[in-house]
Amino acid sequence: MTRVLLFGRSGQVGGELVRQFGQRTGAGAATVAGTPPLPQPAYELNALDRAGCDLSDPDAVHAAIARAKPQVIVNAAAWTAVDRAEAEPDACHRINAGAPAAMAAAARDSGALLVHYSTDYVFDGSARRPYREDDPVAPLGVYGRSKLAGEQAIAASGCAAVILRTSWVYGLTGQNFLRTMLRLAGEREELGVVDDQQGSPTWSRSIARATLQLLDAHATDPAAWPGLSGLYHATASGSTTWFGFASAIFELAPGLARRPRLRPLATADYPLPAPRPAWSVLHCGRLQERFGITLPGWRDALSECLAANTANS
Repeated sequence: MTRVLLFGRSGQVGGELVRQFGQRTGAGAATVAGTPPLPQPAYELNALDRAGCDLSDPDAVHAAIARAKPQVIVNAAAWTAVDRAEAEPDACHRINAGAPAAMAAAARDSGALLVHYSTDYVFDGSARRPYREDDPVAPLGVYGRSKLAGEQAIAASGCAAVILRTSWVYGLTGQNFLRTMLRLAGEREELGVVDDQQGSPTWSRSIARATLQLLDAHATDPAAWPGLSGLYHATASGSTTWFGFASAIFELAPGLARRPRLRPLATADYPLPAPRPAWSVLHCGRLQERFGITLPGWRDALSECLAANTANS
């Protein structure tokens, strides 16, 4: 039985991780190419939300880990209010950099494996090919800088850690682009959507499934953890713009009563406090080569997500 401590159980990825640990269903969102089905080891999951641990307090993080005595720590908690981060940089940094640093120190001292999620916002978006893990980082805003600081703190700690950078995360819960579009479909005749930012919409359930697949293969082999440690990009295959994503949502959503007209916008037409990278496409070959894991195409995952949303409604 592998003891897992999860931070961020009420978030988009954290909630899906709780679901995957509990149900162990939904094969096919992430695949292991050319191998037979993996055995499913048993896990003892301790999942914490904000009430269970104040992530702005490093002592609270250390205490939670000391109590749980986990073999694997999964950090799905983050400050994700990108625009508010510009006005509250210290608070954002405490969650996105200070908390991971505390987790990494505790993981190093206890011999646990840390799985942490990061973001495409560590890049400035000036590239025109998919970013690789070793490409230069240059975050544009507070959020990206805080997430980069979290990555760096984990790497500097010397703990065994897998950092998964992802992008454009959406799901059936929380505040995200998908849920906003579905809500606005019932309120607006026309919607303007940014069409000059390129990225890979990634379903939170796909990320959770890939994480479980990684742990299924390696969680019980601590001797292998140092060799597996490092940065990996984990996004859906393919890319689109926010306008293309919105178009696909309204095309694929079953039973949608009204589909608004969509009007493409430039980023300059929709100013926000925090700058966004214009290019957020990540190259995920290292994840496939090292772990045999490939996330599905973004349209396929979106279709499955929308079907699940209909089934749950």
